Amino acid sequence: MKTKLLSILLLTLACASGAALCSAPRASWTLLPVLAVLFLCLTMRLPRTVRFTAGLGLLLIAIPFAGFTNTFLFELGIQIGIFSALALGLNVVVGMAGLLDLGYAAFFAIGAYTWAIFGSTQASYFMNGNFPLAGWPYFYLFAALAVLTAAITGILIGLPALRLRGDYLAVVTLGLGEVVRVLANNLDHPVNITNGPQGISPVERPPIPWLMDLLHIFNPDASPALGYALFFYLLVIAIIGLVVLINVRLDHSRFGRAWVAIREDEIAARAMGISLTRTKLFAFATGAAFSGAMGAVFAAKQRFISPESFTLLQSITILGMVILGGMGSIRGAILGAALVTLLNIEVLKSCSDFLNTLRQTGFVLDLGFFQYNFALLPSQLEPAKYERMIFGLILVLMMIFRPQGLIPEVRHRLELEKDD
Repeated sequence: MKTKLLSILLLTLACASGAALCSAPRASWTLLPVLAVLFLCLTMRLPRTVRFTAGLGLLLIAIPFAGFTNTFLFELGIQIGIFSALALGLNVVVGMAGLLDLGYAAFFAIGAYTWAIFGSTQASYFMNGNFPLAGWPYFYLFAALAVLTAAITGILIGLPALRLRGDYLAVVTLGLGEVVRVLANNLDHPVNITNGPQGISPVERPPIPWLMDLLHIFNPDASPALGYALFFYLLVIAIIGLVVLINVRLDHSRFGRAWVAIREDEIAARAMGISLTRTKLFAFATGAAFSGAMGAVFAAKQRFISPESFTLLQSITILGMVILGGMGSIRGAILGAALVTLLNIEVLKSCSDFLNTLRQTGFVLDLGFFQYNFALLPSQLEPAKYERMIFGLILVLMMIFRPQGLIPEVRHRLELEKDD
């Protein structure tokens, strides 16, 4: 009975959040019910049925119906889904296996370029064929190929770093990740493979006539832009579900236990007969595969990619998501990705728009003992311009007050409770 009541309560809250999102498009405060449902599903020790019901209600009922009114929600959901998959992939390497990787964006780039090159006219510069390849069925085939290519690259990058740990491993992965970005930036001569810093555009998308026919039943005026927004949202949700399932299975497998053993004490793990080479390479390959899949989706969604999308700062941001959520925690990686993406895309930009409105209208704050005219507010004071500084400050505060992350891994939480 208690489980059913909790399920109904969270499902009602999820539907209420969808109504709030419909009523006030693009308002930051309307995201609070969504964050409340997400936070409750991820943090509270609820039965799996309750979490599953509330999660489906939020992702497949509340947000899609609100997205028909406010298409920005689809964009926000896609971005959160992409970064959640990236965070889950890096969580395998850093959180479970304890291998610090600062070049993770390289696998994202490899997945994106795998489809972008052949899903555009770019491939015609160095090979014969009819390019761009059609979105159906080649996009899905190349998405699978991007997974394989990224996994192989992860193994190749992991090989030189097998004997290294800690800071030395971070430096090596950082260098190898930058190699991929520099190659993408310079492989426009003597043979034009990546089109260099100009990037590749336009990239083909898979056709969605079946989805448009379904949309026209509910909304005869539905545009292709809305159809593709819904399509990529559902595609990302499906991939996230698969990634989470794989992560959970791996966490409870012998490979998951071997990763934890290596993370805690590499010498003891070797003494117990664990193959460090095979286990570490499998961690690199698994994390890279998730990133490669989302790279192909990212290229098709954006229809344009360039080396600037895969910088060191991108790798550090994804690592920050894992640290913020809790290293080794699957739920923590999702929550960290959601919070950081919301901070960068919505919260800081909304704060900047709000301050600009106050500045332009000349609003005067009068507290009796203190008065301030916002027309005098410096134009440089915009939170959106300082998102990296704010993000860094959040990480510093996390390391001081909650170093284990927002949702610590079960083993870490038990260790902390034992110490207390």
